[in-house]
Amino acid sequence: MLALVFVSDMKSEMETHVVLLSSPGLGHLTPVLALAKRLATLSNSKVTIFVVPSLSAAESLVIQSFMSLNLCRIILLPPPDISHIVHADAAVVTRIVVIMREIKPAFSSAVSALSVPPTLFIVDLFGYESMDIADQFKIPKFVYIPSHAGFLALTLYLPVLDEVVKGEYVDEKDALFIPGCRPLQLEDVVDPMLCRSDQQYLEYLNMGIKIPMADGILLNTWEELEPATLAALRDDKLWGGISKAPIYPVGPTVTTPNRPIDSNKSEMFLWLDKQPSESVLYISFGSGGILTKEQMRELALGLELSQQRFIWVVRTPVVGKSCDGSFFTVGNDCNDERLASYLPEGFLDWSNNMGLIISDWAPQVEILRHQSVGGFLSHCGWNSTLESITHGVPLIAWPLYAEQRMTATLLVEELKIAVRSKTLPSKEIVGREEIKLMVKRLMVDEEGHAMRARVKQFKLSGEKALESQWFFF
Repeated sequence: MLALVFVSDMKSEMETHVVLLSSPGLGHLTPVLALAKRLATLSNSKVTIFVVPSLSAAESLVIQSFMSLNLCRIILLPPPDISHIVHADAAVVTRIVVIMREIKPAFSSAVSALSVPPTLFIVDLFGYESMDIADQFKIPKFVYIPSHAGFLALTLYLPVLDEVVKGEYVDEKDALFIPGCRPLQLEDVVDPMLCRSDQQYLEYLNMGIKIPMADGILLNTWEELEPATLAALRDDKLWGGISKAPIYPVGPTVTTPNRPIDSNKSEMFLWLDKQPSESVLYISFGSGGILTKEQMRELALGLELSQQRFIWVVRTPVVGKSCDGSFFTVGNDCNDERLASYLPEGFLDWSNNMGLIISDWAPQVEILRHQSVGGFLSHCGWNSTLESITHGVPLIAWPLYAEQRMTATLLVEELKIAVRSKTLPSKEIVGREEIKLMVKRLMVDEEGHAMRARVKQFKLSGEKALESQWFFF
């Protein structure tokens, strides 16, 4: 049995009090809430979560639902005005880091005002600059990386790559070397590494420098999912000079929103109940992902050509090149009539018998756990990926931004539980014929059946990992 032990210097008679800090965005908040829930239930500790809220209606619902559980206290920090610091069109990474930097004084004051002093400090990836607040209380500080081990390895090794590689990473001739890990293909580099002169690269580089200063790194994965990469990260000969912070796999940490399903969603589950087992493809691009109008049309036509059942969470298409346009506003776009105008003529008539269109937001975990769902066309965000794996659902990998291209490669080439297009969705339009072939490979062909069996093995290994994890202080 694996015990995750966090030793505090505080006197033993003091009440154990874990403080967590979440950066804005539903994709960041969700794994922090899931970790907080596990800490509160497994360690029987007092847990306080500080949240920097965004403008997302879906995020507000999730916060309200979590608060109703009465497991942890949530304190909302007032979002700072950063309009005078970064341009409105700045990259999401830049905006989040600046928000977390500007919130630090208010966060420090709020922590100091707690009636029960903290005994353990956990920040997420973007809250790394607030780690030194823990030093004021002389308590351990941890960074929670709600992603996979490959992403952590790249982040920690980036300061080395920054010295070794002189030009743009994407202009290198060969894949990027990371000690003990699969070489990183140039088309898989994370968004901040696409342009070294962009502020988001400098912010990401700073993360790689500062994160090893933590007393430990919590990682949302488990041994059986990424054994080679985790072994490499723990090898002192390979990584001792780069990061000495111990790594604790705490995954698969996922959460189920505990909120009422409205009448529209209830209708959806009544429809799912009538479908054959593992026959429905669920399609969603996470809390931030948006397609262009042209790509929406091709996806719709590809689904029609495939003749497979589906549930598709549709959003207003993006104008321009950004694929993460709903990151701060998910749940705000619920105009069904307007969304219908972006789909091909006749598609809704066909889909009345074969599928459902849901506007903007859907109860994803509840859908994935339904016995009729047999595949997930996903943007490969790590939250969605873990939710799919832990419910035994294979994927069609459709990476859009952040580290999602890395995740897609992990799912397809290492874990072998996903298919993906030859065309990179973040760069070009994936055509209807290729979409049809991917859907049929996953939902009909023997290849898809084999992936379904394999992902169910990872589901079981994830359940065993959770059973063996204990938190005590």
